[in-house]
Amino acid sequence: QAQLVESGGGLVQAGGSLRLSCEAPAIIIFSANMRWYRQAPGKQRELVASITPRGITSYQDAMKGRFTISRDNVKKMVYLQMNSLKPEDTAVYYCNAKSLMSGDERWGQGTQVTVSS
Repeated sequence: QAQLVESGGGLVQAGGSLRLSCEAPAIIIFSANMRWYRQAPGKQRELVASITPRGITSYQDAMKGRFTISRDNVKKMVYLQMNSLKPEDTAVYYCNAKSLMSGDERWGQGTQVTVSS
């Protein structure tokens, strides 16, 4: 069962930007709510942003105005543009897909984002 593949993490200074990418299998991308989660050391995994198959987005309050989730179903990609990054954004970021038709749910392996002060 093909999982999701994230990329784009790295080290950035506070105030900087990063763009995360997530490649999803064709079997799931067209019918799935796509989400980005993150998990900081010693903390529970938390939802960052989500986007429906038709492009309706939602964000955790702390990310509103700084993060933008988008998707390109033809390219089978989901993106998370992160601007004005803060040290507290440091975490492993995970891509998640859950099909609205089958309930099939998949995760990526995670990509590390580190924001230095």
